[in-house]
Amino acid sequence: MKGVYRAPQAQWLGRGRGLTAKSNRQRRFQSLVVRDERPFRMAVLGSGPAGFYSVYKVMQGINNAIVDMYEQLPVPFGLVRYGVAPDHPEVKDKFTEVASSPNFNFIGNIRIGQDIMLDDLTQHYDAILFAYGASKDRKLGISGEDTLRGIYAARDFVGWYNGLPEFSDLNPRLDESDTAVIIGQGNVALDVARTLLKGVDALRHTDISEQALALLSKSRIKRVHVMGRRGPMQFACTIKEVRELMKLPSVAFEAVKRDLLPPDLSSLPRTAKRLTKLLLEGSPTPIADARKSWSFDFLLSPLHFMPDRDGESAQLDAVSFSRMQFVNAVDRFDPAAKVQRAVGERPLSIPTSLAFRSIGYQSEPLPGMSELGIAFDEHRSIITNDDHGRLVTRAGEASDANTIPGMYCAGWVKRGPTGVIANTMEDSFVTAAAIVADWNNKATFLGGGDGWGSIKGGVAEKGTRIVSWDDWLKIEAAEKARGNLLGKEREKFTSPQDMLKILD
Repeated sequence: MKGVYRAPQAQWLGRGRGLTAKSNRQRRFQSLVVRDERPFRMAVLGSGPAGFYSVYKVMQGINNAIVDMYEQLPVPFGLVRYGVAPDHPEVKDKFTEVASSPNFNFIGNIRIGQDIMLDDLTQHYDAILFAYGASKDRKLGISGEDTLRGIYAARDFVGWYNGLPEFSDLNPRLDESDTAVIIGQGNVALDVARTLLKGVDALRHTDISEQALALLSKSRIKRVHVMGRRGPMQFACTIKEVRELMKLPSVAFEAVKRDLLPPDLSSLPRTAKRLTKLLLEGSPTPIADARKSWSFDFLLSPLHFMPDRDGESAQLDAVSFSRMQFVNAVDRFDPAAKVQRAVGERPLSIPTSLAFRSIGYQSEPLPGMSELGIAFDEHRSIITNDDHGRLVTRAGEASDANTIPGMYCAGWVKRGPTGVIANTMEDSFVTAAAIVADWNNKATFLGGGDGWGSIKGGVAEKGTRIVSWDDWLKIEAAEKARGNLLGKEREKFTSPQDMLKILD
């Protein structure tokens, strides 16, 4: 960003889709806010790490800032509760600190586009922060993916064992095969592998749902393949995730072919060197002594899912892979090395009735975005922004012509579904800094208002049960009581209806 953006509104107005010279939206964006007479008010859409980290910094940087955080579920925390980091209680402690502020309001069980229209929010806040993450998984686009039983999205599986209501009925068939194939080699793929390979007794004291424990206890899985299109110097998982898998008791790691790793590790960057050494050392459990085993399978691209051979069943029977090779063999240790299909090589078929795709998540636009001139990049699955979190009507550097006043984004919906929670924290702090700088430098924002105080009456008239932070604490207390009976931290409710019953 070159300096601080201060939008002359006449230039921006009318450039977005659906905006006309006489529209109410145009008039809304036209008035500069008088900041000395009332506090800054911001609506945050999403209650995961991106939302909380952004709020933390905004409330530090703007005196008396008031924040209303909207969440479609009755409970907060997003991925920290349901996704990639159920074992990071210190993250939730920081979020609880934010929520303890009298200027913070949690508004749960609210669906944007149904209970509240996005256009309505613009009338009652100075700023709106989109931090709602990624709600879909990427598909492979190969035959059998949508027609055969036994194929699951890793996102759905992780959500299922973490008690996400959306996937409470997933019930994966873990008792029909001794082999599982995971397509993808990122951290979520390794979360799936670890859950399949880890002994159930080691999971009983975690907050994994009892429903998941019951099915995992019946699992027949003994062998897990973690598949990737490229080589070990290109995959995206972190050292911590690989190390945890290597240390699983009675689980062996099948060695990586030595020619896929650099002969001299001394010149590698620190992270790559540590990861390569970890792969070379492998697991302490020898294959001959292991109850279960796993491997990274490289240079294999999924070709199609194969049905049962008798043709009478819609059950997955095997996964076929094309063999890949590096475009330039000299570059095979380069993190950016490209691959292509190997000429003359026969496909590899792995027999299994259980497969997971784990090639990334996707964000989706919210209802009402296009009417406000908010551009969504379908290819990258992000809201179009200036990399500092300011929404823009077209990609590129923020300018007077294309920055949308008072609109910001953070987290996966800003940069794409990549990285770990620490990356989301850093990214959120960047967005928060932009919000604080714009406010303190008197840039143009939305028209302001009384926030949730002006909206809640209309929501209540629709019969929506609104969940406050105090309500969430009651739900949490009930979950902990349920968990205490089972000797674990908590037993989550897996349906919104059961959560809301606690509040009756």
